[in-house]
Formats: sequence, C-alpha cells, structure tokens
Amino acid sequence: MLPEFGYGIALVSFLVALYSLITAVYGATRKSTSMVESARRGMLLTFPLISISAATLIYLLVNNHFEVSFVYEVTSRSMPTYLKVTAWWGGQAGSLLFWSWLLAAFTSAVTLRKWERDFEFLPWVIAICSVTLLFFLGMVIFYENPFTRFWLVNGNVEPHMFQPALATVFTPQDGNGLNPLLRHPGMVIHPPMLYLGFVSFVIPYAFAMAALITGRTDDRWIRLTRRWSLWAWLFLSFGLVLGGRWAYDVLGWGGYWGWDPVEIAAFMPWLTGTAFLHSVMIQEKRGLLKHWNMILVILTYALVIFGTFLTRSGVLSSVHAFANSPIGPAFMIFVSSTFITSIALVIYRWPTLHGETEMKSMLSREALFLLNNLLFMSVLVICFWGVMFPLVSELFTGQKVTVGPPFYERATAPIFAALMFLMGVAPLSAWGHSTLKTLGRAMWKSALIALVVTVILFATYTQNIIALIGFFLIALVLLVTAQEFWRGTRARQRAQNENFFTSLTRLMGRNRRRYGGYIIHISMMLMAIGILGIEVFQSSTQGELAQGESLNIAEYTVKYRELASWDDQGKGVNFTRAVVDVYENGIYLGELTPRIDFYFDSQQNMTIPGNRSTFRDDLYIILVDWQPTTAMGATFKIYVNPLVNWLWIGSMLFLLGVIFAAWPDRDPAEETSRRGVTRHASQPSAAD
Repeated sequence: MLPEFGYGIALVSFLVALYSLITAVYGATRKSTSMVESARRGMLLTFPLISISAATLIYLLVNNHFEVSFVYEVTSRSMPTYLKVTAWWGGQAGSLLFWSWLLAAFTSAVTLRKWERDFEFLPWVIAICSVTLLFFLGMVIFYENPFTRFWLVNGNVEPHMFQPALATVFTPQDGNGLNPLLRHPGMVIHPPMLYLGFVSFVIPYAFAMAALITGRTDDRWIRLTRRWSLWAWLFLSFGLVLGGRWAYDVLGWGGYWGWDPVEIAAFMPWLTGTAFLHSVMIQEKRGLLKHWNMILVILTYALVIFGTFLTRSGVLSSVHAFANSPIGPAFMIFVSSTFITSIALVIYRWPTLHGETEMKSMLSREALFLLNNLLFMSVLVICFWGVMFPLVSELFTGQKVTVGPPFYERATAPIFAALMFLMGVAPLSAWGHSTLKTLGRAMWKSALIALVVTVILFATYTQNIIALIGFFLIALVLLVTAQEFWRGTRARQRAQNENFFTSLTRLMGRNRRRYGGYIIHISMMLMAIGILGIEVFQSSTQGELAQGESLNIAEYTVKYRELASWDDQGKGVNFTRAVVDVYENGIYLGELTPRIDFYFDSQQNMTIPGNRSTFRDDLYIILVDWQPTTAMGATFKIYVNPLVNWLWIGSMLFLLGVIFAAWPDRDPAEETSRRGVTRHASQPSAAD
C-alpha cells in the first residue's frame, strides 16, 4: 500500500496547490484578505505534503521495493544506501518530484516573510508559484509517476498504478541500478545544485509578474528578490562547476566542458541570470532599463523550464540526458503559454515601465553594463542555435546534424574576450557620464603593468597570440580590481584614521554587494587562467602499449607496467586497473592507476582516469582498452592539461564571493524607519 499512499499524497498536494491558485486569484480580485490568507496557508501545506510523498519514495528506494518500476530502474541491491537516496533525483520521475518539493519549500519560505508593506504582491506571487508547482506535480501524477508498480497480467509484466483485473504484483529479484556515471560524488551534489538554481529563479519571476499584474512597476520587486536572485545564481553557478568537475573525473573527455547539449541547457539560464543581476543595478541606481529587466527575468524563467524540458524529453543526444519520455509536448505547451502570457503583460504595462532618466554617455557605467548584457545575449543566441540546430535540421532534412565544440569555441571566444575587457573598464566608469580621457587616466597604470606581464609571458612562456591576448585581459581585470580595493581602502583610511586592514574590512562589510562582485570578478579571472590553459595549451596522444613500453608527451614519459582485473561481488563491479609509471625529464615521479569499472546491474562502464595534479598542469591518463593476452597489451589516451587547476581554485573563490555579496543586509527602508524611531525616542517631549 505504500506506493498508493505516496501517490495519494502527491495527488492531495496537487489539489491543495490548485486550491491556493484559485483562492489567491479570487482574493486578489475581490480584495478579500481572508481568502488571500487561506491561499497562503494552503501553499504552506504543500511542502509538508510533498515531503511525505518524497519520504515514501525514499523508503521504497532504500528498502529495495523492486516491484515499483522507478525503484527497479534506478537502484539495485549492490548500491550503498546513500546512492539509493540520491537515486531520487537520478531518474526521470523522481527528479520531477524533487523539483516540486524544492519549489514548495521555496514558495513556503517566501510566504512566511513579512508582507505588511507589499501585501498586494502576495496573492499573485502565490498564484504564479502555484501554476509552476501544479505543472510539475501534474507531470508526476499524470505522466511520470514514480509510484507505478509491476503487475503480472496474463503472463505479461506491465506497469500500472492500480491493480488491473486478475493481476498479481510482480517483484524482480534485483534492479537495473543507477547509471554508473551518476554514482560519482559530484553527481550526488551536482543535480541538486542545478535544481536549486532553477527553482530559486521562479521566485524573482513570480514577483516580476506580480509587479506587472498590480501595476507596481517601481524597483521594489527587484529589492525584494535581490537575495533570491543572488542565491539562485550561486546555486546554478556552483552546479555548473560541479558538473564540470564530474565530467573531468568520469567522462574521459580529457576536460571539464564539452559543449554537451545538457551542459548548454543549464548554461543558458545562467547567461540571462547573470545579465539580469548586472542590469537590475542600473534600474536601482538610475531608474533605467525597466523593460529590459522584465524581459530578462522572463527569459530566465522560460529557459529554466526549457532546460528542464531538454534534459527530460529525450530530444537531445547527451551522456546525461534522460530517456525518451511523453512529457515533451506538455513542457513545450507550458513554456510557450507562460512566455507568451508574460510578454503580453510586459506589453500591457509598457508605458509604466519607461525609465526615470536617460542614458547620456556611451561610456557611462550604465551604458557599459548594457553592452555587457548584449554580449551575454549574443552568447545565448549562439548556444540556443547550437542546441536547436540538430532538431531544426532533422525537421527540414530528415537528418539530425549536430554542431560540435569548434563551432561554439570560434563563435563565443571573441565575445568572452570582450566581456573580460568590460570587467576591466566598467568598474572605473562613473554613473551618468564618463569620457575616454577620464577612463584612460583611471586605467593607464593597470594597462601598462598588464602589458609588461604579457611581454614577460611572451619571453618566458608562450608566443601564442590568442593566449597572450587572454593573459593580458586577465592581468588587466585583476589589476583594475585590486586598484579599486586599494583606492577605496585608502580613502576610508584617510577619512576615518584607521589602519589599512581595519579600513579594508569595514569598507567591504558596508559595501558587500559591490566588493562581493569584485571578488567574483577576481575568481572568474582565476578560472579564465584554467580555461585558457586547457583550451590553448592542452596536448594529447594515444597508443597501444605492451608491458614495459612507453608513450612520450610534453615533458612526460608514461611507461606501462601491469594490468589486473577482478570482481567485487559485494559492490557488483568488475574492476580493470592498469598501473603506469610516470617520469618527467627522466626523473621518476610515481605511479598512476587509470581503470575501467564495469557494473553488472546496469551492464555499463565507468572510466576513472589516473590524474597527477600540480599548479602547473595535470597529467591525465585514460585506460581505453586492453587485450587479455600474455603480453597484456593496453591502449591509453594521455592528456597534459596546463593550468587547469586554476579553474577549481577560482571556483572556490567564486563561491565565497557570491556568499559575501548575498549575505543579508538591513532593508534600507527598515533601517531608515529604525533610525527615525531612535531619533524620536531620544528627543524630549513637551511634557518633559
């Protein structure tokens, strides 16, 4: 009865969400506070309800209920308990329930805030979130039900939710097990991070739609959702980084990013979300780009749903897309209808979204931020076209023609270079008006030092022109950002008569958003060093070796020593491991052990490279194949990835920068009110 119980609770959650939607809209249109409050309480109820349904599914997963088709598909007896739990989001149906659970949690958290100043937003925020929640719960209930059981019907095994006539439950002895690629620790964390990012962006979208519906189109909705947007961006960014690390460790690409369609599906909302975070600052500071900000948040929401569709419909060929599914048309209808409705609302409110000032200088900070946004949108167009081209080609020619990494790299490299240059220029520009003369005066020292660094690299490291341009831009951004920290700290030090480190700490603490952004810029430049290293300087070779033979690459010699293969019945895995000795310029460095793990339950391999990491480079060795002969010949593919570890160092700093920028500040209005109360309390009354 547990599957029926879990399904029944999910169905009740769907009905409660539907109730919240109806009562929220009714309460808003009839101005009924009691109905809005009822909708709010209904929304709060969805989270514990979906939690019960999710807990039921986890119980079934952990306790090997293979009569449930989802449990059979994603678990096996040989899997450890923690992997059985993470199988919740490792399969199609479970991931949709996980999405619903997160959205219910976030929406409940939003409805618990204080709404006195913004009560007109509340019913519409509930309504928009309810629509999204209803869609994903509907996918669980009507399309991808994780509680369906196997039934023996006239000698055939069939999946049904409820017992057919004259049928008995069929329980397989073991399950298929989770895809080995999803058993890596990075994949335990990577999908939840992406889901957290996706779902968090629903909240800013809901507030934006509430602002359009109510006609309250000032920047209050932006201030209310600023932290949500930052945390959403953090989760999505960190999810992308974890996915890159997973790809580097498991897929055998020899790199962290292969322009895989599913990678791009998560990257596209990151692009619009990044543009949105930059653009909202212009609206807050200058009252500009209100139309643009609405369009960006709508695009981000649409791309979140669209990315979810791409990975779950089976339309993409990818190493980590889900199997074919009937939910594709429903996703497309939902994405299209919500996008069209949202744009219609923007058009309806268009006159009220005009800017409060005008952009008067093409070199002002707001103009450079706008250019930054347009560059992000250019990358988005390239990514969208690259992902959709196989579908378009199949539609018109009957053949699915894919585009590979060279297309994306050639098309996006100049744009990313321009974005890096803007990171160096924009912090030095002023709001309202800047000139070439003022910008030149502010950045000439940093540019000169960056040029000197580039010349030194030319003389000592590389003569590759692309690499030198990249290193110049990286140095420029790092120096300009350091200059901003120095200037701000020195100014405060002179004004407050503090020591340097006290001034720096207090300056950053009182301007978290600005200096958190600078930390993020620094982290991105460190990541750029790693990206530049692997994209420009990576070298590779492949060869079949007999025992005792060697392969040479760069300054390394890799000598094949031995190979062993054995079964671990407790884990249900066959391990095949090679041992190779590594030398650099004739000096012995140690051994590496690349291997291939074959999982009996899923009948699939997982490649585990041998990797030696330093700040200078990674030596990355893959066991491709082997011959079970007396000579024990084996085929290896070897990469040398210079500077790649700066990517992971930069990603850690990136995480700290976003947390620093998103750390809670007092609401300015509340702070003003608090100070007013303090001043009033300190003044003597007439009676005194």
